[in-house]
Amino acid sequence: MFNSIKTSKENKIVVTELSRKFNLGAENIIARIALAYSLSQDRLLSLTDIADSQGKEYSKNVLFGNNSSYYIGLICVKYGIYKTDKDIPKYVKMHIDDGLQLMNKELRSNPNLNGYDYLIDKITHGLEDIIC
Repeated sequence: MFNSIKTSKENKIVVTELSRKFNLGAENIIARIALAYSLSQDRLLSLTDIADSQGKEYSKNVLFGNNSSYYIGLICVKYGIYKTDKDIPKYVKMHIDDGLQLMNKELRSNPNLNGYDYLIDKITHGLEDIIC
């Protein structure tokens, strides 16, 4: 399917800043959070809006660990596609880039955010959306 994903050039800096600020581990952890956060949004991204691929590169194993089938499954459900669809790498890249931008925007508007508070807030809001 694919061996690696590259963020946009702009997000190479963003992922480093978010990783340092949130202190949740390696940059691939922030990329996973960004992917999931973007997928949680109530919108679909268009393949015509894909950004450059001149940023941080993640191998499939580093990005997903042993959980690639779950992340691919999330993409498939969101877009109604099959796990062998040729566009899955593009969707993964787009949602990582999108999630990094969303997270960066939130951090800029609230510079006192820390990683654990950020995650707890997102989990709480997600649970509230499910319950309500």
